[in-house]
Amino acid sequence: MRDARLTGYAPIPVAGVTPDQREEVHTRSVPCDGESRTPGLGHPRVWLRINPGQDSVTCPYCSITYVLAAGAGADDHH
Repeated sequence: MRDARLTGYAPIPVAGVTPDQREEVHTRSVPCDGESRTPGLGHPRVWLRINPGQDSVTCPYCSITYVLAAGAGADDHH
């Protein structure tokens, strides 16, 4: 995944462009291999990080958006 601190770019969902597949998660570190969207046709596993002050992250490969559950992730220091 592109690191916004290094490249100045990180994937952000765009209404009407990014597919609206959202999955609720309970930690700020999320693995994604695209298998939930297209079983058998995924992508290399990447670890995505929901940064403090944000409540979601979008996979740059498959555009699945992972949304942090309410009250989750406060003690996640990985």
